Amino acid sequence: MSEHIHSRNIGLDLVRVTETAALAAGRWIGSGDRKSAHRIASQAMRSALDTLNINGRILVGEDRAVNGEILLGTGQPVGRGVGEEVDVVVDPIDGTKLLIKGQPGVISVIGVAPKDALWSPAPALYMEKIVVDRQAAKALVPECLDAPAAWTLALIARVKQKSVHDLTVIILNRPRNRDLIEEVRAAGASILLRDEGDTEGALLAATPKTGVDLLMGIGGAPQGAIAALAVRALDGGMLARLAPQSEKERQKILAAGGDIKQIHTCEQMVMSDELFFAATGITNSLLLPALHFHGTHAETHSLLIRSETGTRRFIHAEHAARVGR
Repeated sequence: MSEHIHSRNIGLDLVRVTETAALAAGRWIGSGDRKSAHRIASQAMRSALDTLNINGRILVGEDRAVNGEILLGTGQPVGRGVGEEVDVVVDPIDGTKLLIKGQPGVISVIGVAPKDALWSPAPALYMEKIVVDRQAAKALVPECLDAPAAWTLALIARVKQKSVHDLTVIILNRPRNRDLIEEVRAAGASILLRDEGDTEGALLAATPKTGVDLLMGIGGAPQGAIAALAVRALDGGMLARLAPQSEKERQKILAAGGDIKQIHTCEQMVMSDELFFAATGITNSLLLPALHFHGTHAETHSLLIRSETGTRRFIHAEHAARVGR
């Protein structure tokens, strides 16, 4: 595993990548056109990635074809092929269904780590997760994934010195999470049910002072791998376990040597402190304001995290060039 990402400018370069993808996706807010939104944002992110002075490979990306071509596929090289080898995780639109409905909580994200520092959940599609911020990170123990929700909530509440009734939990609104939702409601915590935006939800749970205390439940495995990088960069806590939702998925995982019983900690999923993470808001969220087009220019808000220095930057940018469909 590479020990260090040498470029001190890579963080701002990554923000330019997410800004580019967000600006491209922003023209499709409320369009109802999922295919075009995905295509345009993926093309924009790919083009921006290939201008970077990195020697990267995509560890978690978008394996869906765009016009017969996979632009951000797992294992593909990215960047100009210079410098240290790095692994890259990307999602040009976290929350595509939300985007085309014009709903909040949509962001564009990218993360970079030294080569072989990240655990890949492939070929798994689903993952059970719990995410908390740095205040509660040390209290998060593997038993939390198997314990009743009330027990975990009480544990986190005690560390945060608040009542369970004061906790806010993000859960994806899916049938597979129905029992968990009922457990959390019975315990008395507040729930923010999300239709999509798994990575953005994890970021909210891991970021202090967002008003969100935990993310719980079964969501996407690729999004979980991306979230793990961001959570570690924020010194938060995360537990994860592969959660196949079909026998076909289960057999694929086992055939690839995966373990559906192992509980992974954040440190096991991300084995380095040399991390960069960037996100740009597309629609409004608790984390980042929405992008806006003003005729002569566009306005974006981004988050940049560099774990080595413990730096978290919020970047407000204006872009003079128009971005069209």
